Amino acid sequence: MVKKIYIAAFVLASVMPVAAQDTYESGRLLGSDLNGTARYVGMGGAMEALGADISTISTNPAGMGLFRHSAISVSAGLVSQQDVNKFDGLSKTNLSFDQVGFVYSMRTNSKSYLNLSFNYHKSRNFDQILSVADHAVRDASSNMLTAEKDLRGDYTLGYNKQNQLVGYRGGSEAYNFSQMDWLNANVLSDEEESTKDGKKVVDLFLNPIAADTYNFDRAHRGWIADFDFNVSGNANDRFFWGVSVGIKSVRYKGRSGYAEGLRFMDGGDAGIVTYADERKIEGSGFDVKAGVIFRPVESSPFRIGLSVSTPTWYDLKTTNLTEVNNESAMGALVDGGYTTNGDVNNVYEFKYYTPWKFGVSLGHTIGTSLALGASYEYSDYGASKNRINDGRSYDWYYDTYYEHSHTDEVMKRNTEQVMKGVSTVKVGAEFKPVPEVAVRLGYNYVSAAYDEKGVRDQTLNSLGVYYASTSDYVNWKGTNRITAGLGFKAGPMNIDLAYQYSKTDGKFYPFQPDLTGSVQAADVSNKRHQVLLTLGYTF
Repeated sequence: MVKKIYIAAFVLASVMPVAAQDTYESGRLLGSDLNGTARYVGMGGAMEALGADISTISTNPAGMGLFRHSAISVSAGLVSQQDVNKFDGLSKTNLSFDQVGFVYSMRTNSKSYLNLSFNYHKSRNFDQILSVADHAVRDASSNMLTAEKDLRGDYTLGYNKQNQLVGYRGGSEAYNFSQMDWLNANVLSDEEESTKDGKKVVDLFLNPIAADTYNFDRAHRGWIADFDFNVSGNANDRFFWGVSVGIKSVRYKGRSGYAEGLRFMDGGDAGIVTYADERKIEGSGFDVKAGVIFRPVESSPFRIGLSVSTPTWYDLKTTNLTEVNNESAMGALVDGGYTTNGDVNNVYEFKYYTPWKFGVSLGHTIGTSLALGASYEYSDYGASKNRINDGRSYDWYYDTYYEHSHTDEVMKRNTEQVMKGVSTVKVGAEFKPVPEVAVRLGYNYVSAAYDEKGVRDQTLNSLGVYYASTSDYVNWKGTNRITAGLGFKAGPMNIDLAYQYSKTDGKFYPFQPDLTGSVQAADVSNKRHQVLLTLGYTF
């Protein structure tokens, strides 16, 4: 039986220059939560053609062109994860500041407006606890994966100048020899004594032992904050247009504990090995979004919306510290006892480009009491790119530096195999029994981003593997969201409330299952409740 792990604080030390991440690590930055104003959330986000809500600034910027008055709004609430226990100080329920923005509306003639807008909103809330308890494996373990890669010839183990075991390929360090492989090779290896030239020589060699069960816990924290600047217009109350320039700020931290209970071939208890990992991702990016909304029939309020978003071009830095604590019968002998621990840490910078996104939407109002909206968005996640920094060059003429990078082609092919095209469907309705009160309902569905047979491949000769400090991954399925909301208006003030329930199921793997023994996926689920409040003022 594997005991639970509690992770202590780490100090990050060494620095590495340039690298790239792998498909699953970078995949955290793709997509967005359903978040913004309570009105937008309450209608399932289906407001891209209805417009006149500041949250459309980042989905269809033309929606800002439907404002006829200046307005300001601020939103905050609670987010609670279901069926989890507190881990690493992260509670299941947390406060979240989600949105603040304004629109300044200027009339250009009796039926046309020019609007300037700004909005901050939290497009991703990373707060999540992921746990797998006492899950069984057979003839498989993390250290066996490291050994199997050696046996397959993915790399050849040898000693570097620091007398450490390192994987080599073609005379240099192999990119498929990960940080976790380094820990397994140098902490969980056995010693063999021999005599050479009359002197005692101690050689390290891999002696892999299989696990029969494991525990895993990770606390995700952080956010992606979007700052959107928009200009939009209204031509004769029939054609609406808008352009938004977005700046994104990424702050992610994940801390995990993974423990394997090892067994000898005869079934005897070989002890426990625990891995503790902390990884941070920080940086910024920018994108450009454009959209139009038009009424095809002048006498009808029916609207059609079209939108497009460029990739987000990210410049990011990631840091990690990974430690292994060996309480097993494996390990090199040091001062008469087995090696008990080891650590590895790095800091590096990289670029990541997300795919384009396209949207089409419909909106219709019936009198002043009912509004109906529907939206569809598509983005090919397989087209996202991890890029390796090549350094900077100086342009004497313009007296400036330019950064250069290139696509990690090996990881690009893996991304194309693992990630899929993602569709988002939104439908929503708003009913006003009286002008001062609104009742809202919505449904939002996001299709699966990962192929159900996708693998975090640790054999790829890529810097994304070389800098990997963990091997676990989750193939998340589609996300279903159900929303409801209420709105109250008193003169220029409005108060809106929204509730959202979302559920995403997935298959968890501690490492890729095809190189060693039987590694059955563990069923995991992210069930989340959100309560959101928006205060607004129109002037």
